Amino acid sequence: MAKYLAFNLGDAFEVGGEGIGGKAGYNTIGEFVSIILPNVYVLAGLIMFFLILLGGIGLISAGGDTEKIQAGSKKITISIIGFAIIFLSYWIIQIISLLTGIEIFV
Repeated sequence: MAKYLAFNLGDAFEVGGEGIGGKAGYNTIGEFVSIILPNVYVLAGLIMFFLILLGGIGLISAGGDTEKIQAGSKKITISIIGFAIIFLSYWIIQIISLLTGIEIFV
């Protein structure tokens, strides 16, 4: 049976804290973000890849149907806009890291 019914999320970020599930906690919230953020970029890249793939398959299999062509091109357009947003967010984080001297990506 669990030791506690609930836990304080802030305890996971204390130095030497117990952490969640008894595992060692993160020293700072920045360390937590530094671990999560690269994984978010990988996930966004995979989603973009599959959206472009599905959009391309939709365009190929449209067979002249304008609704299917528009749906396929819309998927490709959305994935390119999403890529631009993710690309810009990465470089904005790099600029902030350079200006402040704080290493965001460890």
